[in-house]
Amino acid sequence: MSRVLSTEQAKTAIGQVQSIINGGFTEQIAALDAQGKILSDPNTWDGPLASQFRGSVWPETKAALDKAREELEQLRTQLQQISENIFSAGGGA
Repeated sequence: MSRVLSTEQAKTAIGQVQSIINGGFTEQIAALDAQGKILSDPNTWDGPLASQFRGSVWPETKAALDKAREELEQLRTQLQQISENIFSAGGGA
């Protein structure tokens, strides 16, 4: 039979990861998105490099940020599910 264990240290670490994802990190991604939208407006910022930013740099960066946000949400959900499963199986220390 497989060992099932979740110490208080693991429970705390899971909570910290979830807190980082739910709070600061996703808020920072949203803040970056808002600033990227501002810089993508040619009425706010224009020129050859601004056009390059608008056309390729920002769209690629935004896609990466969106993917990171999605993957972090999946991680948060998986950690919660794993933690609940372990504690319901009696693996809590």
